[in-house]
Amino acid sequence: MPDEPAGLRLLVTRPARPAEALARSLRQAGHRPVVLPLIEIRPLDFRAPEFRAGDILIFVSPSAVRHGLPRLAPLPTDVVLATVGKGTARELETALGRAPDICPRARFDSEALLAEPALAEVAGRRVFIVRGRGGRETLARVLAERGAEVRYLEAYERRPLAVADTLNRLLEDAALDAILVTSREILDHLLAQTESRNRERLFALPLLVIHPRQAERARQLGFRRILTATDGSDGAIMAVLERMESPA
Repeated sequence: MPDEPAGLRLLVTRPARPAEALARSLRQAGHRPVVLPLIEIRPLDFRAPEFRAGDILIFVSPSAVRHGLPRLAPLPTDVVLATVGKGTARELETALGRAPDICPRARFDSEALLAEPALAEVAGRRVFIVRGRGGRETLARVLAERGAEVRYLEAYERRPLAVADTLNRLLEDAALDAILVTSREILDHLLAQTESRNRERLFALPLLVIHPRQAERARQLGFRRILTATDGSDGAIMAVLERMESPA
């Protein structure tokens, strides 16, 4: 009886904590994840505001919840909670025991959150955005244009990791079947860590991303086979892998 086909060797480049959680799910499904975080998340100090009734508190990522919420607790119950995506909503509910009041149901980005009716009329409201240092300004800009008083609470920073030796060895040994990236920052760092002699090997591999903006950036860089998950959850990533043909 022939052996069952081996699972996919997926390079998981997201930060260590979510990378290991995904790797467990991949192994259970018969895949062979290669965990190689390209960035690390480090907490930052910030001063917690004194919340008032009706203030809106937006968490942009699971890391924002993990590193921001402990500095904000205990939260008043009359603060409106919002998250950009489902993964962040799950992280918030697990940590706080309370689901967000506002979370997009379909697309999971700043534009989708801004389309929520609860954020249409925010003139005179205070909005606090818990995020990492840097990043897109769309959310704050649009809310300010709508009349809100917007303030960032920067709870963490992302730092690139030096992984060139391991990454290039994996490419040269043909030890990968696909690569997962979950942000444009990781995507750019992936390319920066790839030596020129291995660029063609990199671009030939299927690249799994979690947002159309990342897919567009990948095309600009030279990737040829790009697959886009519906969001960054483990389930959405697994669903894409199920559609990929396992190697012989």
